[in-house]
Amino acid sequence: MWPIDCIEHKRDGLVLTASEIDRFIHDYTQGKITDYQAAAWLMAVYLNGMTAEETTELTKAMSHSGDVVDLSSVSGIKVDKHSTGGIADTTTLIVAPLVAAAGVPVAKMSGRGLGFTGGTIDKLESIPGFRTELTQTEFLEQVRRIGISVIGQSAKIAPADKLLYALRDATGTVASIPLIASSIMSKKIASGADAIVLDVKYGDGAFMKTCEEARKLAHTMVQIGKLAHRPTTAVITSMEAPLGTAIGNSLEVDEAVEALSGHGGKRLMTVVEAIGTQMLVMGQKAKTEAEGRKRIQQLVASGAGLAKFKQFVGAQHGSVSWIGKRPLTKAPKVFTAVSTESGYITAIHGRALGAVAMTMGAGRARKEDTVDPVVGIRLFKEVYDEIHAGEVLFTLYGNARADMQTLAQQCADQIIVEATPCRDQKPVVSEIITE
Repeated sequence: MWPIDCIEHKRDGLVLTASEIDRFIHDYTQGKITDYQAAAWLMAVYLNGMTAEETTELTKAMSHSGDVVDLSSVSGIKVDKHSTGGIADTTTLIVAPLVAAAGVPVAKMSGRGLGFTGGTIDKLESIPGFRTELTQTEFLEQVRRIGISVIGQSAKIAPADKLLYALRDATGTVASIPLIASSIMSKKIASGADAIVLDVKYGDGAFMKTCEEARKLAHTMVQIGKLAHRPTTAVITSMEAPLGTAIGNSLEVDEAVEALSGHGGKRLMTVVEAIGTQMLVMGQKAKTEAEGRKRIQQLVASGAGLAKFKQFVGAQHGSVSWIGKRPLTKAPKVFTAVSTESGYITAIHGRALGAVAMTMGAGRARKEDTVDPVVGIRLFKEVYDEIHAGEVLFTLYGNARADMQTLAQQCADQIIVEATPCRDQKPVVSEIITE
């Protein structure tokens, strides 16, 4: 008896057929399957897993549960980029203009932040006037005209994923590789790109805690892309420390402008170059990774990436008068802390710093919460750097009610300085997965 037989099949470890998966997702989205039945099915998947073919069919069913964006009117190979989320991850705001400047069309739909990780749309909305909601006609016309547009994700994209994710969160079934992979890839496939580059993160400031977990998720998503005829590459990156030096919405926009001006931090630019290289290769604007990396570096050095960022912001009605002239961030209260000791920074606890920034108003605990665009933390040192007593360590940007002394102490507690350098220095990019 449907849908009980589908639940029982997965409960008993059987492989579901494509038609079973497609019908289950369709019926749940249409309200023909109850939440408690869907919860039982999710738990069966959580406990027994899915084959690569099942996971791909689940991804395809969710991607077709709503609108599927048609990018065929945009010439060239459209390459999308997705990050699994992390502290101070400003990559999209830097890499998207760079690859667009190289001729790879970027038609991207992004989300808002929830919890300690910031969302690309929140960052862009910190720019006065910037429109994150465009009609499909406006969106496509802009990509055809200037090669790039980034907008908020439509509620009609993969609605089955939104329903299932809320249920997973309430039933303890979030941490399932097939469910995570299908959730991410369903939105990417529905967004219409020809190829996909994934930034799969692990560590203290990421959802996946170990490199091995990240590798497993990456392999699963790359395999889904292959089976769904969407070439997919994954870059494994470490979030054992913040990726960039800015935590906060307008602060991360400022950091993006600095990076595009040739002043990006070591960790952030390592990931930008890795992601950008893969996008150029997949977009057939570079024949080899070496050529792609060199091209990304040239686009930074020449200012072409910054010029494309300015064009992109202006096209979506954002203010551009400040770009290259002054910081966007202006907060009611500013507090700068200096180091009280000399040595080497052996750890920066990004998740804890993200939590501090969230309490300041930079993030949201619930989807309906609003964010303060100008508050946050700006670091002046990265993990493994040498530091001397009296050197600037970080600056806090707070609202009028902020207790800056208390916040500064909370931040200082998360930056560990020791007399000798860290012996186990993890590379920020550990692996590129293509199959």
